[in-house]
Amino acid sequence: MKRRGSLAASARTWMRMPIRPLSVVATLACMTLIAHARADATPASSATQPAKAVQTQVLIEAYGDSTTLGITCSDGHCGPQSRNAVSYLQDDLQARVGERVLVTNYGVGGTMATQLRDGTGNRRAGPTAGLPWQARLAASPAQIVLINYGINEVMHNQTPEQFYAAETALVTSARALGKQPVLQTSNPMPDDRLNARLAAMVAMTRRVAAEQQVPLVDQYAYVSSLPDWKTRMSDGAHPKPDLYRLKAEQDCRVVEPMVRRLLDAAR
Repeated sequence: MKRRGSLAASARTWMRMPIRPLSVVATLACMTLIAHARADATPASSATQPAKAVQTQVLIEAYGDSTTLGITCSDGHCGPQSRNAVSYLQDDLQARVGERVLVTNYGVGGTMATQLRDGTGNRRAGPTAGLPWQARLAASPAQIVLINYGINEVMHNQTPEQFYAAETALVTSARALGKQPVLQTSNPMPDDRLNARLAAMVAMTRRVAAEQQVPLVDQYAYVSSLPDWKTRMSDGAHPKPDLYRLKAEQDCRVVEPMVRRLLDAAR
């Protein structure tokens, strides 16, 4: 009988204990899991074990227009897609050299090389987007910078000589600050008239790469060589995701050896 009385007293004591706000705790836990889902793939059962830190040793920044940003059009609607050349490039590089390389996308739709040089592009595109190129790069930790322009120069009736001067300034400033610039020609445009004008801009990019002796990814030549390339375009300027995938493979061919040299030097 004493045992039964003791159990009853214990039950009454438990019922009088304050109830914790479990819903708040559960909500906070859920938010934490969501925030860290990408950064930490450690199973919940091993959450008490220290996470293995991944040190990023090579930082790459990609600058350019909407084809760098990754816009694709479908059913009359155009918008940036996660499946773009920059994201595919990071996937390719990390598959080859590990997670010690990070590629950041600073593409801005509708912009030209002169705007990047002068800091007059979209000021919302990163914390230093409103700065002139030299000041922006001086504040950047990136070792490699990718530069992709040409299409909007055509659409805004800029001359090839203006484009040449802007890209030359971008490259020389980057090298003066210890960065390794990589020039990329634009992908072609399905409209034959516009594409002929784009070819003149592409010639300037090739000229700057040769004169400054910097790596070049000739996307214009590569994409133009594909027999069905026009069917891989989502509109008059922007590739479909599968063509972005192919463009990233061309980028990786040029960038991967540069990344490996930087990683070897960091050892």
